[in-house]
Amino acid sequence: MTKLYLARHGQTADNAARIMQGQTHGRLTDMGKAQAVALCGSLSGVHIDAFVASDLKRAVDTAEIIASRRNMSVETTPLLRERDWGSFTGRFIPSLAGEEWPDDIETADALRERAGSFLEYIRERYPGMTVLAVGHGIINKAVQAVYYNKDMKDIERMDNAEVRVLMI
Repeated sequence: MTKLYLARHGQTADNAARIMQGQTHGRLTDMGKAQAVALCGSLSGVHIDAFVASDLKRAVDTAEIIASRRNMSVETTPLLRERDWGSFTGRFIPSLAGEEWPDDIETADALRERAGSFLEYIRERYPGMTVLAVGHGIINKAVQAVYYNKDMKDIERMDNAEVRVLMI
């Protein structure tokens, strides 16, 4: 069995400003960097064989802060990218309340399919290992929904730099 530590990236400037980031790269705030360092500290007694991150900068930067303290590198994958929010990307999140979703948003089915592909990727590439994977709020929800066979609405939101453990 593979032990997957599934983490969310540290706080970004857009998180702090409540902007819908989607698949933009984003940049960690000082708080986000500190959250990554704190996550590293909380995992100091955990053996990790590999680090994987979404290929978006905010996730890579979070993973690299942790991996660099172990002299390890980070592999990236687009499977762990955040949901594509289409024309909602870059907008102030509270202003989206009540708006009809445009057709260019990645569907929940497509998101779940990608999440399932990510779990399969981890199973195949890292059998019997311990992996820290840094993703994003919504894709991490989708990964957990697929893993637990639940609706995404039934998975609790992950805070920045929060980690959950899945045995796959």
